[in-house]
Amino acid sequence: MSTLTHAVHDSTTMLRRNLKHAIRYPSVGLGSALTPILMLLLFVYAFGDSIGAGMGGGRGTYVNYLTPGIIIMGVAAGSMSTSIAVCSDMTEGIINRFRTMDITRSSFMTGHVIGSVIQTMVCMVPVVGVALAVGFRSGATPLEWLAAAGLLTAIAFAVTWLSVALGLISKTVESASNKPLLIQFLPFLGSAFVPAGSMSPGLRWFAEYQPFTPMTETLRGLLSGSEIGDNGWISLAWCAGIAGVGYVWSRSLFNGTTKR
Repeated sequence: MSTLTHAVHDSTTMLRRNLKHAIRYPSVGLGSALTPILMLLLFVYAFGDSIGAGMGGGRGTYVNYLTPGIIIMGVAAGSMSTSIAVCSDMTEGIINRFRTMDITRSSFMTGHVIGSVIQTMVCMVPVVGVALAVGFRSGATPLEWLAAAGLLTAIAFAVTWLSVALGLISKTVESASNKPLLIQFLPFLGSAFVPAGSMSPGLRWFAEYQPFTPMTETLRGLLSGSEIGDNGWISLAWCAGIAGVGYVWSRSLFNGTTKR
């Protein structure tokens, strides 16, 4: 068996392990869907009329504006479970067991990442369903829906690698659950809930240049069937950069930890 084949086989085994954990403990995954659903309902029914009126429409206008941001926030929220799972494995001794087995060391992280991406994408299905139920309407073609799914997968892949690193540096599961909160709520400081142009100058500058704003605008354009401009390439560049940093950081931390 070649090295690549061995690595793929081991990663598949680790992926199957993580998916079984997700099935046995569905509450963690459901939490990733519940948070954006509650935020969607809160903003639509508590603030939808007033914010929608300020945007030149009503609640229906605001639902269409808000939904892409809520979906992005849900994808970011899915990273929390990865950080917790990685920290749990590192502190409960399973890594010592893996070290005694003939497995590819990187398969541990790869299984967590791919499993988390799959779980996150599945959890976004009820979020989209609730959005449609409260009035969201999309003008996207099937190809644009496919592109939107690809963008969400890229975002999930990027933030999950970063969450793996956060789980590796955490000493306890409790701290691992807190560290990804910045990732989860960073869309708040972008254009997810209100246009960046309506913010104060300092906050507007931060919103325009942080990664989740072009991601949100790209998804908003795809789901509405409108132009996305340069936001698409900027979003993919951010995803590649975040994934690269997360991967290098995670690999360095994991190799250093397992050598001790």
